[in-house]
Amino acid sequence: MNDCIFCKIVAGEIPCRKLYEDEDVLAFHDIHPVAPVHFMLIPKAHVASLAECDPSHRDVLGKLLLLAPKLAREQGLGDGFRTVINTGRGGGQEVFHLHVHVIGGGGPRPL
Repeated sequence: MNDCIFCKIVAGEIPCRKLYEDEDVLAFHDIHPVAPVHFMLIPKAHVASLAECDPSHRDVLGKLLLLAPKLAREQGLGDGFRTVINTGRGGGQEVFHLHVHVIGGGGPRPL
């Protein structure tokens, strides 16, 4: 996707504060954090949203969700954290490349 900002980050065209990278996934700090710790995990392959996933995405979805607590602990969130996946315009999604927000360190907040 030529105009996808997350695809440009994956391609190295836009810099990021990287936390983790492998052949399938990239994790980086959010540029507009809402808490002391706020990072995102994205699949490197472009998938517009969670609603567009199918069984072929099973492995990368599992990898995203298994990495979230590991990276959260590494960032000092041993007591807990929030994960958010905004899906579609009605769900608050602003960047149409699947991403998982991991947020914490600011005390408990209601949903």
